[in-house]
Amino acid sequence: MIDPVTVSPLRQRMIEDMTIRRFGEHTQRDYVRQVREFTAFLGLPPDRAEPEDLRRFQLNMASLGASYARMNLACTALRFFFHVTLGRTGFGDRMALIPTPDRLPVVLDT
Repeated sequence: MIDPVTVSPLRQRMIEDMTIRRFGEHTQRDYVRQVREFTAFLGLPPDRAEPEDLRRFQLNMASLGASYARMNLACTALRFFFHVTLGRTGFGDRMALIPTPDRLPVVLDT
């Protein structure tokens, strides 16, 4: 999937943690992408983040009009990264999961 020569030790550990848990290839790719986007937003290595940085990242995503699914993906990916890969339990627990609005089914008129 990813060339291990170009992968940082932290990213490699996250990939290994996801592999142990049998995450699918698409999930692994999406989680790595979310952590990479958070890192770019932060401008620092992600393991140096503070809880307020996660809040600012979510606020930035909301202001850019990110979808419910994208907001929730970022939340679950970052929680996994901080809880499992870094062992920082409780870190990111205050990130908001966005409830998906209920949609009425499409009914065909006969």
